[in-house]
Amino acid sequence: MGLFLSQVRRAAGKPQTLYAALSHLNKSDRKIITIEDPIEYQLKGIIQLQVNPAIGFTFAVGLRSMLRHDPDIMMVGEVRDLETAEIAIQSALTGHLVFSTLHTNDAASGMTRLIDMGIEPYLICSSVHCFVAQRLIRLLCPECKTSVQFNPSVIQDFALDPTEVKSVTLYEGRGCAACNFTGYHGREGIYEFLVMNDAIRELVMRRASAEQIKKAAVASGMKTLLSHGWEKVKAGLTTPSEILRMTQEEVIETDKPRVG
Repeated sequence: MGLFLSQVRRAAGKPQTLYAALSHLNKSDRKIITIEDPIEYQLKGIIQLQVNPAIGFTFAVGLRSMLRHDPDIMMVGEVRDLETAEIAIQSALTGHLVFSTLHTNDAASGMTRLIDMGIEPYLICSSVHCFVAQRLIRLLCPECKTSVQFNPSVIQDFALDPTEVKSVTLYEGRGCAACNFTGYHGREGIYEFLVMNDAIRELVMRRASAEQIKKAAVASGMKTLLSHGWEKVKAGLTTPSEILRMTQEEVIETDKPRVG
């Protein structure tokens, strides 16, 4: 079974994603144990442990305790150090499905983060199934959103083909009582889902950079945060500025992928 890592750098709905996955997998014949800091939701039928550094109950200690109970599925709130990462990897290698999180800017950086921690590349290739990056974007208020003139800078910001945006209508929120005059109401996730394959494993074994891994993942069909965000813009759900605000690390630190 593999190690599943959800990457987030800021508040991005991480607990909801993890709890949704655990709830989906929660069956009577499966033992699920989590170690969290803090426990944000109580899940029926799942054993949840709370980190308590004051008594020495850390993520690493909790992980060892969990293994003695022979769980089928484990969730580690966060991989913060080499010891926790090593135990999580070994748990995945011995047949456990493990969910955890890292703090990185994008999905590809999850692999280089583990290597920087001291995890050997071959262990990552053997245990990891996928990495997910996510952000929460604000949605336009349906009561006051209005169409606006297309700004040509959007083509450059999102690395778009000009011929593909002729029929796209952009919207902004004017602000009203329903949205407290912000122009936005509600939130929705955008995701970057990197599934391990042979090409990416080869790059990891060579200790390639996150940028190289990301390019390979995009070539294999991965949708980036920026491209998923553009889909939300095309659907009239949010604004280009909101997507750029939430994906600015991707735009600054990597070559902008072509989206459309």
